[in-house]
Amino acid sequence: MPVRNKLYRFALRIVANVEEAEDVVQEVMLRLWRIRDNWSAIQNMEAWCMRMTKNLAIDKARYRKPSASLENAPEPQNTGDNPAEDLEYQDTLARLKVLIGQLPENQRLVIHLRDIEGLSYQEIEETLEMPMSQVKINLFRARQKVREALVKTESYGL
Repeated sequence: MPVRNKLYRFALRIVANVEEAEDVVQEVMLRLWRIRDNWSAIQNMEAWCMRMTKNLAIDKARYRKPSASLENAPEPQNTGDNPAEDLEYQDTLARLKVLIGQLPENQRLVIHLRDIEGLSYQEIEETLEMPMSQVKINLFRARQKVREALVKTESYGL
């Protein structure tokens, strides 16, 4: 299924454990297969899968606190031929991971779905079962907190 990697990344953000994220995705795929006769009734298959992933991952994370972090996320590839720029890029991404990981859960999920997975507001609303106004508010607040913290660390000592 083409959405499998997106589901895995999303589950990994919530459960913060590779094996548990794989289990969540496998369970989603099994549930999807069990209802294969009713696929035509699902208006947005990707949103349905993301919502199912969110629900299963949150259930799994609740049983084993602490909440999700971004520490186990895969590292991005180098951006170019300049090692200094690559190092600065990697450093900024590491700080972003920490800052996003410190956000409240709803803000963390919304910013992940919008800015990392690239879902539309409508898809996020369906996935998180959250009113559109809350999606926008959570995204705004998450971006604002991350931006303020980055500006604070970048301008420190200047």
